[in-house]
Amino acid sequence: MDGAVEEVAGAPAWFDRALSVPMDEGEVEVGGCRIHHLAWGRPGRRGVVFVHGGGAHAHWWTHVAATFAGDLRVAAVDLSGHGDSGHRQAYSLEQWTEEVVATAEGAGIAGRPVVVGHSMGGFVTIGTAAIHGDSLAGVVVCDSPVTQPDPEVTSYRLKEAFGRPRAYATREEGMAHFRTVPAQERYLPYVVRHVARHSLRRVDGSWSWKFDRNVFLQFAGSMRGIALPYLAGVRCRLALLRSENGLVTRDIGASMYDAMGRVTPVIELPEAGHHAMLDQPLVLLSALRALLADWEHSEPHRPAA
Repeated sequence: MDGAVEEVAGAPAWFDRALSVPMDEGEVEVGGCRIHHLAWGRPGRRGVVFVHGGGAHAHWWTHVAATFAGDLRVAAVDLSGHGDSGHRQAYSLEQWTEEVVATAEGAGIAGRPVVVGHSMGGFVTIGTAAIHGDSLAGVVVCDSPVTQPDPEVTSYRLKEAFGRPRAYATREEGMAHFRTVPAQERYLPYVVRHVARHSLRRVDGSWSWKFDRNVFLQFAGSMRGIALPYLAGVRCRLALLRSENGLVTRDIGASMYDAMGRVTPVIELPEAGHHAMLDQPLVLLSALRALLADWEHSEPHRPAA
């Protein structure tokens, strides 16, 4: 890490408090690859694992995840090919689900965790719920449109982003070129600065993006073909958070609701773009807190026989 406490100019008090929560880092090995994670809260408690989107990393979740540390053990994983984890020769959704489960155990979460995934990470979360559902308390999928091509992969194919490798003389120069895929109208600059800062690594005297472009080259078709078949096989409770200005339209939300047996809550995040943690993190945080509180005391609905 670059310091015990990161300060971001212009940030409100709640954001500074979140970044000041004590954080530790750890690694697990999955299929011969080093998988890095961030963690908050006391080990040995029930908890939550946060999964980032394509081309992103664990720090996209820091300011949200850290706020749960008072009650839970919380982890944010860097999937292989992302962040500070290792790279693979080939990637698969199934392998990423193994990384999520291994991270929960390696981070010291007791019992069955809840998994929260955004965008491509939501597809991974759906797969985790289908393959490892008996080991989970539930999953929350954040604006992951399983009925249309994944936005990050589509962008790679169209050469809009993640194209040729780029190197910058300084970290600040690289941060100035940080962009999200897809773009959205509104961002909180202090959140973007925090995320951008952790998106770069020093390589041979310059600064480069951390993600492995081979991820997007491999999935140049669509994540839809991988994630969609898993929806009907989810074996734990699931909730879908749909950003009002995101990629999961009302029609897509309705189709996912039907595919899940019409028992999955579909909750709209007002005024949020696809990357809700970058423009409406407190709305996102409130929705997650409400879901976790309800799941602590309620029984899940089951599809009609």
